[in-house]
Amino acid sequence: MLQRPHGLPAALLLAWWCIALGPAALPAQEWTRFRGPNGTGVSVTTGVPVTWTTADFRWRVPLPGKSHAQPVIWGERVFLPTATTQGNERILLCLRRDDGSELWRHTYALPTGTRPNPRASFANESAAVDARRVIALFVSSDHFWVRAFDHDGRELWARDLGPFQSRHGHASSPILVGDRVIVNNDQDGPSFVAALDAETGATVWTLPGESRPDHNTFATPFTVERSGHPPELIVSSQQRGLAALDPATGTVRWQAQVLVARSVASPILAGDLIVACWGFGPKNVLGAFRHGGDGDVSETHLAYVLRERISYVPTTLHHEGRIYLVNDAGVASALDAVTGRVLWAERLAVGEFYSSGVLAEGRLYCASAAGEMFVLAADDTFRLLARNPLGEGTHSTPCLDRGRMYVKTFTHLVCVGGQ
Repeated sequence: MLQRPHGLPAALLLAWWCIALGPAALPAQEWTRFRGPNGTGVSVTTGVPVTWTTADFRWRVPLPGKSHAQPVIWGERVFLPTATTQGNERILLCLRRDDGSELWRHTYALPTGTRPNPRASFANESAAVDARRVIALFVSSDHFWVRAFDHDGRELWARDLGPFQSRHGHASSPILVGDRVIVNNDQDGPSFVAALDAETGATVWTLPGESRPDHNTFATPFTVERSGHPPELIVSSQQRGLAALDPATGTVRWQAQVLVARSVASPILAGDLIVACWGFGPKNVLGAFRHGGDGDVSETHLAYVLRERISYVPTTLHHEGRIYLVNDAGVASALDAVTGRVLWAERLAVGEFYSSGVLAEGRLYCASAAGEMFVLAADDTFRLLARNPLGEGTHSTPCLDRGRMYVKTFTHLVCVGGQ
């Protein structure tokens, strides 16, 4: 049994216990999955800079291959998937947080006959990490590998969930929900949502779905926990549209048949509403549904539908009663979350935006494919605070951690801010 050191000052006691008990005793990390805490994109970190130049980069390191994945972090380690341009090799990198130097990598030969959309890559999915393991997907036309590693790079288990067919590739990131790994395998072939045991990789449950070619969903799930109610797993899929599942069993609690086309952006929780976007290119729709209900709630729980300036790829963000979105053409909007009323809408730039925005200290950070980071005030009125360089273009979503921002550009990982 650990003994408290005699005479240790109270101010140092917590630090001593963290060292003595190891990593499991340390405070939980924020950015452990796509878009950080439960997929919100909202961070409690402080000190992320508002303005910078390329000379202010803390570090910028070249990376092998190409990916649009977002970095995830635990402790002093950054985890990032990537792939060779033709997809013949899939790679998981572990980098040192302080300087971006490589700690380890795993490379797998995984050729694929399906070339993704030229704006996509062969490594679109972010990893998921907790105190014990990191989970990454390696998807090709013939294999859907889910692999678990410890933080030192030892492979713990691997599961092949079968072939994957989609001309746009795969993009839904895995998430960890308690002791379960949740994966959304939505494709032209046999589709399903699955929960795997995080310790062994064994299948806990599978929820099959029908195939609707070219209507694939690429969204990443999230969870909802309300006092007095069982937890729910919110998933977009071809067959059920927007659905709430029991994370323990995969049982469908309610669903809304809203996916008339693809769902690329991930759904979010906005107060008491579940908000999702779907569409084809410029013809996009945002739907807001009141949370709860049973069975088909497509009509009974629909709060509002919007069709103007809606994003296709970038995921929306909710903060203090407002929904923020930047569409693929660079138009930023703020909505009243309850009613859908447009508070403001302004063009940031002429160009393409595929990165999802993130928020820290009341500021929105939105990256363009041309390589600029736009910083906006999260407020009822539009205020552009800064336009900052990233050194090159990006399709990836920023990662926030302890006052720093990490951005995966086309060929590098960039770090700004922090101590």
